[in-house]
Amino acid sequence: MTLPDQQALTDALSAEYAAVYAYGVIAAYANNDRDKYVSECTAAHRARRDATIDTLKTLGATVPAPAAAYTAPFPVDDPIPAAKLAVTVESDTAAAWHSALERADTPEIRRIALDALTECALREATWNNILGNNPPTTAFPGQP
Repeated sequence: MTLPDQQALTDALSAEYAAVYAYGVIAAYANNDRDKYVSECTAAHRARRDATIDTLKTLGATVPAPAAAYTAPFPVDDPIPAAKLAVTVESDTAAAWHSALERADTPEIRRIALDALTECALREATWNNILGNNPPTTAFPGQP
């Protein structure tokens, strides 16, 4: 594995750390009907975080620690902002994994990034659908 692979994964890991933290906020304010889905999203980001950490360790890279806290881009105090934060989280992590996909040198890391990007895009579409956003998907997930 190469230095670009390590940097791409390190940057994506930062997004995963932020996602796991944000889903704690989302869980506190999401509609109770969404508890199962919020738990699934949280578990998916934790699994991706842990797998990324393992991959970085395998590469012999230094694994950065998460920040002590993260700031939401807007106030979250009821179910609608919580769902909007979930859309933002999935969009942000998709962007991080898209960047990793573009920068990775090896097929193995590109596959990891593509799988993660796809997962984020699917969760983002689900949250957009929950919010009634039309269309719920974007043509090129992870791109502005």
